Amino acid sequence: MVNSPISERIGNRKQKELFELIRQGGTVSKIELLEESGLTVSTLTRLLDELCAQGLIAESGHGPSTGGRRPVLYRIQADYGCAFGVDISRTLSRLVLTDMQMKVLESRTWEMKEGLTPDVLLASIADEAEAMLQHRGFSPGHVLGMGVGAVGPVNREEGIILNPRYFPTPGWHGVPVRKMLEERLGLPVLLDNGANTALLAESWSRQKRSFRHMLYVHLGVGLRSSMLSEGKLIYGAVDMEGSIGQMIIQTDGVAPRLQEGNYGALESYASIYAVEREMRARLKQGRSSVLSALGSPDALTFREIIQALHSRDPLAVEVITQAAVYFGIGLANLLNMLHPEKVVLGGPLISTNDLFFYTATQTAIKKTYYYPDYQVLFSKGSFGEEALAIGAAGLVIRQLSAI
Repeated sequence: MVNSPISERIGNRKQKELFELIRQGGTVSKIELLEESGLTVSTLTRLLDELCAQGLIAESGHGPSTGGRRPVLYRIQADYGCAFGVDISRTLSRLVLTDMQMKVLESRTWEMKEGLTPDVLLASIADEAEAMLQHRGFSPGHVLGMGVGAVGPVNREEGIILNPRYFPTPGWHGVPVRKMLEERLGLPVLLDNGANTALLAESWSRQKRSFRHMLYVHLGVGLRSSMLSEGKLIYGAVDMEGSIGQMIIQTDGVAPRLQEGNYGALESYASIYAVEREMRARLKQGRSSVLSALGSPDALTFREIIQALHSRDPLAVEVITQAAVYFGIGLANLLNMLHPEKVVLGGPLISTNDLFFYTATQTAIKKTYYYPDYQVLFSKGSFGEEALAIGAAGLVIRQLSAI
């Protein structure tokens, strides 16, 4: 039996709007809430008292005085409840338990090897989720639900992972993730593309400046992207995860990894697959590298290439730099079309080294048409590789203010 809908925990529309203002602001003064909400003082006071009584928000001291009485500050009550977030990706999958302010309380990862079929992984996730609650002493009623950010394409409405490409584990086609987890846990479960959940997490991170237009790109076995405009995630007619990787950057370029792909596509130059392919080819050509001592080039892994990069192996530096330049060209195309204020880059190609990030972003800047009139901020993000799972928990938390 699945718990009642999360959106019913706050029954009043004005309460929901006020809760959302506080959630977005982190710590907000009553004066700021009065200005932003358009409510009268008496109505605002009543709604704040009601939300405090429900344990959803709490007073958080006083702000600086502007000449009169110091204003009362409000924040989301971190221990009102908790939420699970799940990241199902091609290399690693992750489960986190967060509080209401998306602070990670517990975390567990799984390396996606052949044995982790949907039945095995989802059963492990459910068992681990129950163990986390037991460890924390939380009752099932304390949990709002579970969000899942997965390799796409996905059907968000039905909660199904459709037909992900390049998945190392068999069986991940047409998987009813939401149904399987709800039946096991008895909790509401929400599903979205992992790139969207990562961007959601980054857009909610507490910063001095609020960004309304953001782009997120995840660079791993394939390429994944999402876009936020006017503070809202942009959804197309269908979820076509990975389509950014099919952006053509060289018409007569490298053959596609799959038959239906494009020649000269971005993912053929800037992905884990592309880096491994290029390094193997150069070793077979007789190029000198510390990696030559490891045996057959065909058995070479991305992890070993990164280790060589950290040892400043010239060939590893060359291959990673080349991949970063190609990605920077693709990124410049996105900047010239979308003009985001901020770009967040994540995934193994970003988290394992600094060279790729800085080379790619500098290349993109040089090829951005309106630079320097158009300025963009590049970031590795605030949550690192946990962003996808933390944002998935955020899917659940934001349902409190859903109308």
